[in-house]
Amino acid sequence: MKGQKISDRYQIIKSIGEGGMANVYLAYDTILDRNVAVKVLRGDLANDEKFVRRFQREALSASSLSNPNIVEVYDVGEDNGEYYIVMEYVEGKHLKSLIKKRNKLTTAEVIDIVLQITNGLSVAHDSYIIHRDIKPQNILILENGLIKITDFGIAVAMNATQLTQTNSVMGSVHYLPPEQASGKGATLQSDIYSIGILMYELLTGKLPFRGDNAVEIALKHLKEPIPSIRDELPDLPQSVENIILRATAKNPKNRYADAREMNEDLKTCLDESRANELKISFKYPENDYDDTKILKAVKVADKEKNKKDGEEVIAKKITKNDLGSQNKILIVLGSIFVSLVVIITTIFVLIPYITKNKQDEIPDVTGMSVTSAIKTLQDAGFAVSDEQIEEPSDSVEEGRVTKTSPAAGSRRKEGFEVKLYVSVGDTKITIEDYTNKNCIEIKSKLDTLGLYAVCEPEKIEQEDSDLYKENLIIHQSVKPGEKLSAGDYIYLYIPELDTKYPNFLEEAYTREDVEAYAEEMGLILRVQEVETEDYPEGSVFEQSRKPGDPVISGARLIVKVAKAPNNDNDENVNPDDGSNLE
Repeated sequence: MKGQKISDRYQIIKSIGEGGMANVYLAYDTILDRNVAVKVLRGDLANDEKFVRRFQREALSASSLSNPNIVEVYDVGEDNGEYYIVMEYVEGKHLKSLIKKRNKLTTAEVIDIVLQITNGLSVAHDSYIIHRDIKPQNILILENGLIKITDFGIAVAMNATQLTQTNSVMGSVHYLPPEQASGKGATLQSDIYSIGILMYELLTGKLPFRGDNAVEIALKHLKEPIPSIRDELPDLPQSVENIILRATAKNPKNRYADAREMNEDLKTCLDESRANELKISFKYPENDYDDTKILKAVKVADKEKNKKDGEEVIAKKITKNDLGSQNKILIVLGSIFVSLVVIITTIFVLIPYITKNKQDEIPDVTGMSVTSAIKTLQDAGFAVSDEQIEEPSDSVEEGRVTKTSPAAGSRRKEGFEVKLYVSVGDTKITIEDYTNKNCIEIKSKLDTLGLYAVCEPEKIEQEDSDLYKENLIIHQSVKPGEKLSAGDYIYLYIPELDTKYPNFLEEAYTREDVEAYAEEMGLILRVQEVETEDYPEGSVFEQSRKPGDPVISGARLIVKVAKAPNNDNDENVNPDDGSNLE
């Protein structure tokens, strides 16, 4: 809930995302005075003690990573049975949304992005921390192009407990290394494979392996070579394709050893010295079987030992028929292995559906009174939590149920405890027309209502500068009449005036005139009085900022002001003659 505090420290501002593993909130750290992102585990994960222990340990391990390309983990904890992780708040979008918007990126953009990803992962790999779930949804990009890798703690813990939530499998299977698809453990090179698939997607706008279900896609990762990216992009340098081929090699021995090695290769891939690079060939075989293995697999039974010239020969000459029979055996064994993989993976995918049939559906009680909702849920076989959470709603009448947790339509076992959310009515703030009003005053007013108001300077045409005044709002991001909730943002745009310093001497500015000007422009003014007969007393005759220079709020301005000479003294001495103007 907005305003709710987690562990009496992190005050929830608003929800910024929901997923199969966790809900994400923008929150305010009341101790360190900063905004943070808080992920709260949801569903079965929070009830899995083994997962929670792994999650806490691995997230704390990830908190030791310090790199500008990794979202920093600040804290991990538990509050009233809810487990959370506190991270650096990043105002950016994940790469998946960028791919949807742009379809595909330029080669230079992709190299820059992957360089940053491998730079961040290099620090993790140096500590032998494996992410295990590299995909565009876990890579954030800021407006300035900075890349941030997120979800280290959750990704590692998810793999460690071998959880099999269907939505998680489908979200990650497109980037799944062959060794993980076949049930083996992940290594540093597993992250490399996922980066290679991501690189292919960024360049082409599509995934190399697609299918109707997770099993089909996983099998393609196991058996099919990656499609030629140069068939899609003929002008792509061979050096770039070689990086993708090496990163996505089926055999981990053919991949980069870690992210740092891949990062070093990326740094030079667009250099002229690599313009005529040949297509990469692998040192180790990409499939499971090759002639060497077949020869080693041939064993000569004692009964088949040959005698020659009275000496015992421990091996016979291998003929084409021998190799053919061995190949048939290996093909049969390979088919059995693939069938087992299909069966095992299918079971994992079908488990949620099988168990779902044994559970009851939570009825929809939205709009009911609390009493009626409790009765309806109890009649359906569920328990109802004594704790009811209040939330604002502009569609549900005050005092009536807005939703349940778990949501209506979800399936749970009989006796599962359901929590009710109850409407407190419409508490949203109606936005007015703030144009031509002082931004500082409006910001202060909106901040007290719980909104985040931002005075945003906006460039205007030089010829129109006389039409605008400093700090007066010219337009706003939210239209008048629309409603916002506490914690929402509104941008108030003010003119970025290209104001220039006048010629104080020619325009006959007095000391009082300059003081008023400095206050209006937010300047730091220093006045030096100089005895002189050349200028009228109190007039400004010299300035530290040249006429025509742009005025920047907070800058320092020094002026000399004429002062009548003291005729009682033989010498006109001024200890501060102002000879050093800035």
